[in-house]
Amino acid sequence: MRVRFAPSPSGLLHVGNARTALFNWLLARGQRGTFILRIEDTDTRRSTRESEDAILQDLRWLGLDWDEGPDVGGAHGPYRQSERFHLYQSYAKELMHNDRAYYCFCSATELEEERQAAAAEGRPAKRCPCGRLSNERIQARITGGERPAIRFRVPDDHDVVFQDVVRGDVRFPIDVIGDPIVVRADGAPAYNFAVVIDDALMDVTHVVRGEDHISNTPRQILLYEALGFTPPIFAHLAMVLGPDHTPLSKRHGATSVSEFRAKGYLPEALVNYLALIGWSPGEDDELLPVDELARRFSLERVGHSAGVFDEEKLAWANRHYLKMADSLRIAELALPYFTHAGLEMTPDRRGLEFLASAMAMATASVDRLDQVPARLAVVFEYQAEKALADPQLRDEMSGDGPQQVVRALAQELARAPRLDRERFRSVAGDVKTRTGQKGKQLFHPIRVALTAQAEGPELDLVIPAIDRGADLPRDAGMPPILGCRERAAAFVQALETLHHGGQ
Repeated sequence: MRVRFAPSPSGLLHVGNARTALFNWLLARGQRGTFILRIEDTDTRRSTRESEDAILQDLRWLGLDWDEGPDVGGAHGPYRQSERFHLYQSYAKELMHNDRAYYCFCSATELEEERQAAAAEGRPAKRCPCGRLSNERIQARITGGERPAIRFRVPDDHDVVFQDVVRGDVRFPIDVIGDPIVVRADGAPAYNFAVVIDDALMDVTHVVRGEDHISNTPRQILLYEALGFTPPIFAHLAMVLGPDHTPLSKRHGATSVSEFRAKGYLPEALVNYLALIGWSPGEDDELLPVDELARRFSLERVGHSAGVFDEEKLAWANRHYLKMADSLRIAELALPYFTHAGLEMTPDRRGLEFLASAMAMATASVDRLDQVPARLAVVFEYQAEKALADPQLRDEMSGDGPQQVVRALAQELARAPRLDRERFRSVAGDVKTRTGQKGKQLFHPIRVALTAQAEGPELDLVIPAIDRGADLPRDAGMPPILGCRERAAAFVQALETLHHGGQ
């Protein structure tokens, strides 16, 4: 089995195309086949090397490696269409020699007018009249300076029928298939021609692609036959739609792999979710490692209906993988998001290990990596005065009970070592004994005093994290963190300022 993914480097990698790449990759890996990456860059006006590099980067980020391609080589290269023009010219000459193609002198304007007229009238485009020109007339026009395209001569003796693995038997009446251009007047190969030559010479056995290519398939099959090649097995995947059941586009928000990467989704979550659009691994399973997805994958289980891309479902998968992921890896991945949030950090091993130890507070309750800094801001940021500037918090903390708790807490922390979970529970118990407060009346004032927030992560997690951070050496590459002892003292001072009319 040899399959290929052949993107055009004219933009970002759309998640619909990424799903096509994934299905090809799963098929190859599950069947111990070969996965080929080919760059279809014959449109020189729109194709860029920057776009190609970005597509390759996104595929690598997703974990979709390839066995043959422009950067790894292979026995069937080159793997950029722009480097294969000599092959297309050679096979075009063969078609001309066998009278399976002819010169076309129609202008682009004429061709477009006929196409629009045919579409408006609901009929196939008319066969090009250039196919009936005499050799003398052709030579005279070329001598006169006209540059013809080359058009394939579609036979009219049989319909085109092929077996699609996803859709079953597909039939195209021959009279709806116009003669396609195979080489444009400027010498560039047309898509339907180049893809046939490439797939044939690269020994591609299965062509798995989007359903928007179904209408191209009959022309390609006829070209395979005219050139003496055996057509591959075809499988056309249903479209990926937005939640409103229209084709997924910018109006639905993010649509490219790089955008979802930038938002903080993990590659394993995006891969797992894309695999579920239009295919089921069976056994009521949804979240599976990629090697198990490949083991179970088959084209026969791909559905006919379009799949809906639901970012809420992707976020659900991402939450699962965030909780499963190694905390040190998540800490490293989260660093750019801290910078974007205004928390500059260049942690060394000690700083990174501290950040990893705090990740449980975030990964238990966020959907994406870009939400991590806000969840962990309580560790890095503390302003007692700002908390008491909030009318609701100020009212909550103005009673005798909360103020007794805060003052007792400050006194206990002044003589206590830095807190871990057990020490924190011990200190909280001492404050309870001294004040008689318990439950919410005890722990809510403690939370406000030590975090300057009314709610947030569990105190058993956040308090030890704050004090671990406060003990980090200054050269660990982390922002300075105010410890619990200092926070409690600062909060008491802020209360005193309020009491004396400082608000």
